[in-house]
Amino acid sequence: MQLQDIKIAVIGLGYVGLPLAAEFGKHREVIGFDINNSRINELTKFKDSTKELSPEELKESKFLKYTSKPNDLSNCNFYIVTVPTPINSNKEPDLEPIILASKMISKFLSKNDIVVYESTVYPGVTEEICVPLLERKSNLLLNEDFYVGYSPERINPGDKDHRLKDIVKVTSGSTPEAADLIDQIYQSIVIAGTFKASSIRVAEAAKVIENTQRDVNIALINELSKIFNLINIDTKEVLEAAGTKWNFLPFTPGLVGGHCIGVDPYYLTFKAAAHGYEPEVILAGRRLNDGMGEYVADKLMKKMRLNNALDNPPKVLIMGLTFKENCPDLRNSKVFDIIKKLHAQKTIIDVYDPWVSELPNSNEYNFIPDENIPTNEYDGIILAVAHEEFTKMGIKQIRTFGKSNHILYDLKNIFSVKDSDLRL
Repeated sequence: MQLQDIKIAVIGLGYVGLPLAAEFGKHREVIGFDINNSRINELTKFKDSTKELSPEELKESKFLKYTSKPNDLSNCNFYIVTVPTPINSNKEPDLEPIILASKMISKFLSKNDIVVYESTVYPGVTEEICVPLLERKSNLLLNEDFYVGYSPERINPGDKDHRLKDIVKVTSGSTPEAADLIDQIYQSIVIAGTFKASSIRVAEAAKVIENTQRDVNIALINELSKIFNLINIDTKEVLEAAGTKWNFLPFTPGLVGGHCIGVDPYYLTFKAAAHGYEPEVILAGRRLNDGMGEYVADKLMKKMRLNNALDNPPKVLIMGLTFKENCPDLRNSKVFDIIKKLHAQKTIIDVYDPWVSELPNSNEYNFIPDENIPTNEYDGIILAVAHEEFTKMGIKQIRTFGKSNHILYDLKNIFSVKDSDLRL
């Protein structure tokens, strides 16, 4: 297959797939596929509810067409899979989305076609799970009739400084020739360049350890934060002092949620356990980070009791619900853990997040959809997410939402130490 003959289909148009399809769509014909009809409808109107791309950016992709109809993929020969790979209630990999995508592609797979997976997986998923599905449904054989590759996604939702084309792209293929062609395809849109891994399994492993490393490092800082809180030392000041050494890593404490850092380590530990090894450091870090929501809720309740800032029932305002700042993504947000714990302690909870338009009704909290936050109302205020709107709002205005003896818990250290009553 020649570079000019490639007809791309991107399967899954979420935070990862849409920027990828849009970038390719500036230069060549691309089919963007998603099973969500409402998602397709909004994109055809140049609207992106994830807020990753503006209407102007979507209009630049003049060769990109959107569809939710599988048959529209029949003329494609280069499939890129960017579907979610979450975990189930047992914190084990949920591969159903990638399995369903593989089955769908197999119906259209033809001689010399290439399928590239970008979804985060443990080493071996592409060749041990996806390839057999592709072969069985298409009656074609890997590396004789079709080829596969793996190129891990590195999209950082809400990050306008590190965009797709600015991040080095790891690539790989099932044969040297396939690897070369896959690498060339990504080189055509990634300004930062590519890194061709020696095998698909190496590329899969590289992806899954990127976020595992971050998770473990954040867990260490979260534990240090707990220790420093016990001995009345401000964690941020300690980190600033330690950070003057050239090789000190600049991690900060906080809630670890989202679809990557809080999920990917479980893919690696699942694979390790399947080979008879029970990870220690990785799982310890996961347990610690998963418990930070409850820790925050308990600290707030204790501080309110000590300061007599506690009505019966107490009322708390949580500012920010998404898993990270300046992003509407609610997936695996650990703010919900804070809410659950506070609700269990008979607390009345209001939530305000300017990046979230609406939420399903919940008996655990009241969602405030606009900026009409009442003043002198709350016993406690939690700044849970560092949205730029909160910074612009300023500490004086935020303080007006609380009663005279309220407690302000600044989880993200948005403001100075003297402006808050509690910090991580």
